[in-house]
Amino acid sequence: MNRRELIASSAALAVAAGAPAVSARTAQSSGAPMPVPPVAKKVPARIEQLGRVRIDDYQWLKDDNWQAVLRDPTLIKADVKDYLTAENAYREAMMAGTLPMQAAMFEEMKGRIKQDDSSVPSPDGPWEYYTRFRTGDQHPLFCRRPRAGGEEQILLDANALAQGKAYSRVAATEHSPDQSLFAYAEDAQGSEVHQIFVKDLATGRMVADPIGSATGNFTFSPDSAWIFWTNRNDNGRSDKIFRRPARGGETVLVYEEADEGMFTGVGRTSDDAFVMITINDHETSEARAIPAADPTATPVVLEPRHAGLQYDADHWGDRWVIRTNADDSIDFKVVEAPTGTPGKASWKDLIPHTPGRFIENVTVSSGHLARQERADANTRIIVRDRAGAEHGIAVDEPAYALNLLGWSEFDSPMMRYSYNSPSTPTSTFDYDMSSRERTLKKVQEVPSGHDPADYVVERLNAPASDGELVPVTLLRRKDTPVDGSAPVLLYGYGSYGIPMAASFSTSRLSLVDRGFIWAIAHIRGGSDKGWNWFLNARRMTKKNTFTDFIASAEHLIERNYARAGNIVAYGGSAGGMLMGAVNNMRPDLWAGVIGQVPFVDVLNTMSDTSLPLTPPEWPEWGNPLEDAEAYDYIASYSPYDQITSQAYPAILAAGGLSDPRVTYWEPAKWVARLRPASTSGKPILLKINMEAGHGGASGRFDYLKELAVDYAFAVWAVEKGWERA
Repeated sequence: MNRRELIASSAALAVAAGAPAVSARTAQSSGAPMPVPPVAKKVPARIEQLGRVRIDDYQWLKDDNWQAVLRDPTLIKADVKDYLTAENAYREAMMAGTLPMQAAMFEEMKGRIKQDDSSVPSPDGPWEYYTRFRTGDQHPLFCRRPRAGGEEQILLDANALAQGKAYSRVAATEHSPDQSLFAYAEDAQGSEVHQIFVKDLATGRMVADPIGSATGNFTFSPDSAWIFWTNRNDNGRSDKIFRRPARGGETVLVYEEADEGMFTGVGRTSDDAFVMITINDHETSEARAIPAADPTATPVVLEPRHAGLQYDADHWGDRWVIRTNADDSIDFKVVEAPTGTPGKASWKDLIPHTPGRFIENVTVSSGHLARQERADANTRIIVRDRAGAEHGIAVDEPAYALNLLGWSEFDSPMMRYSYNSPSTPTSTFDYDMSSRERTLKKVQEVPSGHDPADYVVERLNAPASDGELVPVTLLRRKDTPVDGSAPVLLYGYGSYGIPMAASFSTSRLSLVDRGFIWAIAHIRGGSDKGWNWFLNARRMTKKNTFTDFIASAEHLIERNYARAGNIVAYGGSAGGMLMGAVNNMRPDLWAGVIGQVPFVDVLNTMSDTSLPLTPPEWPEWGNPLEDAEAYDYIASYSPYDQITSQAYPAILAAGGLSDPRVTYWEPAKWVARLRPASTSGKPILLKINMEAGHGGASGRFDYLKELAVDYAFAVWAVEKGWERA
């Protein structure tokens, strides 16, 4: 379809029979037809809550039958579908001039991927397991081969699984401890409703009917006789743990969580001594253990939940090893406890708490314990033997990503980790924790060529309004000037304690090689500078996340890396909420704002208990149904509710029809309200993937096409491409 046909399509959709939701027309500008956006109808909905009243003109975009739509997108209401379809057509028409750039970027990004790539094999007994791609394939092959050498066995061809489907993603795989069975979880619509399949590796046949309505989380019992999995209820929450014989049989309820605000999960300890059930929200956790010797036993609580107490446990052969924030250990410590008495009364410090050194992750082998620590937006790995002797693995660079990958065999001294930086592709190492020798197992190949020496990685510290220093990681080509003339893409997230790694990405080079400076703002709300960095930007201090991002942009301007109006802000999910907030607070800073699956309708979402993540996320945002102070604070920053008449930058909002995390109507409502409020005349665009969910397209190449749209929009916004349309 050419540009003129796209324009005509957008207009025609608005007047289609039975589609009263939108209106559009074709305008003339300098003799050339210009697309005019759809106009969403207003259906005022009065919402009264805690004595407060708000009017939502676009609440109708939420399909009343949304749970069914997640499982079958064809069930969406006709007027909603027509509006989304019209918005997609309008966005395509507006960006038609960028199609050559999108195609070029896609080919560049595809050219930087080794098409027949494979993972580093993970050994387990007589076998080693790995994934690989065939040239041209969208999805991986899951394979194993004899460790001593021999013929490959393909356990699952995810391409064959995806054949004939608009969406297919294998979310998890696992082989049984005796290596006779292989299980995998598939999401076939992007809604994160999974089926779990179990395959007999001797016969190649499925051993029983698939397990339905699962989260994708499962594990085998250590004796390989049973499979445990996490149920996903109709509201998209993980509420139960079930068990059945691994080769098929009666399903038994193992555990049911009564608190709808808690997430549940299941796994095994590193030494295969226990099956573990985990229960947690964003500030409280609990673990329950089932002994390997009796997989049908009732789970036993390690330490009962207490509000604010977080812990996760592993078993180290003869004792429990527990990472916890107990005793005001804000950045966490590691304790040990006897196998028979795992409760807090028996906890003894193994690695004491050190403020500012956040212990992110702990994993164990028979002879060693390894932990990953984070400080100042970088990581290091510490190895400890059973006698208590420690040594570290670190990198002397301004910004990098060092990741503890653990090991697949409990009795092996070999630990695996990876290293990369914004300019340096990933290297994967096996590290002998006894001899301290490391073996390079793989260096990420970039087939089109990549020389890290062509790039510069820098770390700045932006002063926040309260004096805190916000780390900002920069990547640019050596020949990109630092005089304010280069466009900047500023990326941020800042929620749930999730840090933003200073990592390598082949895709972002398509912007950097076009003269962009790629910047990552390590703002509060993440754990980039420790757990307190997270705690100081949640609930009643959430606005620190937004002001930190603005401070990062202002510092880039002050240091002459950028200028106001030449920065593209980019974030997704909770980072999309960040985009909406800074868009309202400082629209003058941005050439464009890209909100991927943006969580922008915060007040309505946190007031809707039917949505999957609402009760579990009240600890993060507050409960506006019961707490007037929380209501008022959320209302004061909720991007959808804070839209005012002002000159907004160009906007690209993207969502997925099957997304259970940030539902499609959030970006749709945001665009519907933003467009008539903006006085700038700059385009406000919506992109809804009608066949995917939160993560976008499932194929590795289809996903790159979606990225190409985002990156082309960034260039288009900086260059004001619509002025030449």
